[in-house]
Amino acid sequence: MTNRLRLGVNIDHVATIRNARGGDHPDPVRAAEIVAAVGGDGITAHLREDRRHIRDEDLARIQDATDLPLNLEMAATEEMLAIALKHKPHAACIVPEKREERTTEGGLDAAGLHNSLVPIVDRLNEAGIRTSLFIEADERQLDAALRLSARVVEFHTGEYAHAIIDGDSERTAKELRRITDMAALAAKNGIEPHAGHGLTFENVQPIAAIPQIAELNIGHYLIGEAIFSGLEPAIRRMRELMDEARG
Repeated sequence: MTNRLRLGVNIDHVATIRNARGGDHPDPVRAAEIVAAVGGDGITAHLREDRRHIRDEDLARIQDATDLPLNLEMAATEEMLAIALKHKPHAACIVPEKREERTTEGGLDAAGLHNSLVPIVDRLNEAGIRTSLFIEADERQLDAALRLSARVVEFHTGEYAHAIIDGDSERTAKELRRITDMAALAAKNGIEPHAGHGLTFENVQPIAAIPQIAELNIGHYLIGEAIFSGLEPAIRRMRELMDEARG
């Protein structure tokens, strides 16, 4: 398929279930192997400060288990930078992180944090790690990503997803237009646009249809669906919907 849209699967919440009980089951590495077997394009894992799901030792195990590229989501801290430099994932996506949040609540303020991000992005780039910034689809944030020499931006699609849940068609259209415009602007400026957060079978296709977006990263929804249908069928269905949208 020309202009094929990649699917990265976030396996954090397999580890969340494991950690709720302790022990080793369910193993996020097994989830990574299923993603590889079913034709997923990458694995995403967020190593949080409090290690609430993915743990340090999981990273090497995931890298050893599959040849899929690992996208390490990380806060902009010296601790996480050192871990990224040690493990050398394919990509590192810098995300905002607050200890009290249940999940990432919005995009990184790359513009406001520019000076503190410079040394971290520079060191990731120097190590050959593909640096990504998880930002809102906003021209000010995109300009900051460009000045930081980020190779990728991942647009936060949470507001789009919430607008659909709220039944607000006007806000849904506004959010979709914002993401579409910023994806085109990113690509025009040599930055590869990705998208993720809150994407489901029901809402993924309008985002997947945006031609400049190269990759979607989806996790919580797929792991949730896996409880009912299995992880392999859930990934296959998401892949089908993405391919239909991209046409």
